[in-house]
Amino acid sequence: MAEATNERLYGDLAWIWPIMSPPEDYIEEAETFASVIREHTSIPAHTLLHLTCGGGHVDRRLKAEFEITGVDASSEMLGLARGLNPEVEYVEGDVRRVRLGRLFDAVFVDDGIAYMRTEADLRDIFRTAFEHLKRGGVMLTYVEATPETFEQNKTECRRRSSGDTDIIYVENVYDPDPADTTYETTFVYIVRTGGELTIETDLHVCGIFSLDVWRRSLRDSGFEIAELDFDHSEFPQGSTHPMFVCAKPE
Repeated sequence: MAEATNERLYGDLAWIWPIMSPPEDYIEEAETFASVIREHTSIPAHTLLHLTCGGGHVDRRLKAEFEITGVDASSEMLGLARGLNPEVEYVEGDVRRVRLGRLFDAVFVDDGIAYMRTEADLRDIFRTAFEHLKRGGVMLTYVEATPETFEQNKTECRRRSSGDTDIIYVENVYDPDPADTTYETTFVYIVRTGGELTIETDLHVCGIFSLDVWRRSLRDSGFEIAELDFDHSEFPQGSTHPMFVCAKPE
């Protein structure tokens, strides 16, 4: 595995994010998340803690349903989130260790959970969620990849445009060592702005765990768990992601 990551999408290349993955792409899934929270909580859900909130694209829809506090480690992504959702409170911090000193009706852990690279990291983010959740509230998260579903060297290519900027981005996933708990995602961005070409590369290292590890980590953190299938119109036909709806006992 590469010795270091650059994860430029959360740093100097953060400006690419709203172009390659615009906020309107998140309406469907945000409505699903809001519906699942309301269906499974045993208390009224007004306040929501959003861990790994990124650029705030999901919040753009969720803020119509909840009073949101978002936490992320990337100052550049939080800058985008504040610009998109000025009425939302955003906090820069490590989601494994942040403590805000208050409780929320619900907690949502977004796909940034993929950057938890060890079982200890996974337990730490779940403990953060548990300690910020009111009794009777629910925490919602989902799983993008497991060792059983991982597709070695899966590669996707898409094109997006905004104004005079055109971006073709290639995404490749590769696991150099299936015996450990990480894999690599490599992005190549072909950017033309006003016809001028630049090519950027970006390496991310993500965590990968069996569902049994997810279940054990959630239970060890104090949650009572239920499992659902998360479906989305952009997923391949017949494909779903495992979703965990986790209650804090009353």
